[in-house]
Amino acid sequence: MFEFVPVIIKNALSKPATRNYPTFIRAAYDKQKGHITIDLPSCIYCGMCSRKCPVAAIEVKKQDKSWSIDPFKCIVCNGCVEVCPKKCLYMSSERSPVADKKSINVFKMPVPEPTEPQTESAPIQQSKPQTPKEEKQGA
Repeated sequence: MFEFVPVIIKNALSKPATRNYPTFIRAAYDKQKGHITIDLPSCIYCGMCSRKCPVAAIEVKKQDKSWSIDPFKCIVCNGCVEVCPKKCLYMSSERSPVADKKSINVFKMPVPEPTEPQTESAPIQQSKPQTPKEEKQGA
């Protein structure tokens, strides 16, 4: 029965083994997996990442130029990052942001607004009215 007394005294006098998380946040490791991040302007919307994803968390629409990921489905396997031909996907080492609602992250390439075609305004050359004498000579 008195075998546990040294363990109890040791635990009572030593520092806690864990951190107080909200107060003390540990820095991320170099190769820690956090969440998938995309560099949208360099994406060619080939769909390789969505075909490689084992849980179908990624959806690519080439016509709409949109790329979406369901962070609640994603298992952070890094398969999409490895298969991306343009290397526009990468694994962020930051922790995933806290979500209060279940939603899908949709990234769309902004569509440029149509602009009016620029026409060069050439100066209008006004011709002088021809006299009846000049008309006969030209014919």
